[in-house]
Amino acid sequence: MKNQIMVLITLTTALFVSPLKAEQTTISTPLPNANQMNEVTFYVTRHGKTMFNTAHRMQGWSDTPLTAEGVKVANQLGKGVKDVPFTAVYSSDSGRARETAKLVLAAAGQTKPVIETSSLRETCFGPYEGTLELVTWGPVAKSLGYEGFMPMLQGLGKNEITLDQMMDGLAATDQSGQTETAAQVRTRMKSELSAIAEKVSASGGGNVLVVSHGMAILTMLKGWAPDEQLRQQLENASVTKITYLNGNFSVGKVGDMRYVEKGKQ
Repeated sequence: MKNQIMVLITLTTALFVSPLKAEQTTISTPLPNANQMNEVTFYVTRHGKTMFNTAHRMQGWSDTPLTAEGVKVANQLGKGVKDVPFTAVYSSDSGRARETAKLVLAAAGQTKPVIETSSLRETCFGPYEGTLELVTWGPVAKSLGYEGFMPMLQGLGKNEITLDQMMDGLAATDQSGQTETAAQVRTRMKSELSAIAEKVSASGGGNVLVVSHGMAILTMLKGWAPDEQLRQQLENASVTKITYLNGNFSVGKVGDMRYVEKGKQ
């Protein structure tokens, strides 16, 4: 009897392991007390382009509407994922993320409630919300040895500095203490994704659409994906595919625009 049970467990595990997982570039982090075997595939996307994105202003917990271009790219993403049946849909409680999620669902021809959570918000920039990026990041750039914001971004791309250094440098200049550090953002984002993963896995698994924000997504991915994949800003409506199975997160391509391109056809 004992041998029969062990064979059954082995066969069951094999049935739920996706053949696509072997194709992914992954760094996995086990969750404590994870005992579910239903695979969950996250389609984590950045919201569509907004007014503040266009004006190059700091946009964290503050919010502005999607532009016409932002609506267009969200629709294109929806058409690109129309063959992906979503079990659940989550977004931050920011209007730009909520609107993006609804547009994606409509274009994909799917009807699902959008579950909003503050834990998926962008980094809080405190008193810097709405300020010009070039001005706000200037002091941080100089503290890291760069002449300005753009040279600092180039340094990030060249592996001279990390996103954590940039975020923590900005938080250090905020005397009010409102601006979040990289660790604060990473903790809440990973905790939320872990909670969603466990819930969906326990309910049978499936595909989950998550609409969040560029810096928050990249910060969350540290430790899950190779650092070289986390050095470029995520494009609006780009997709980062993350698989959860048996307590592990595996990250595929970061910032994939192929779904948007597919939706343009």
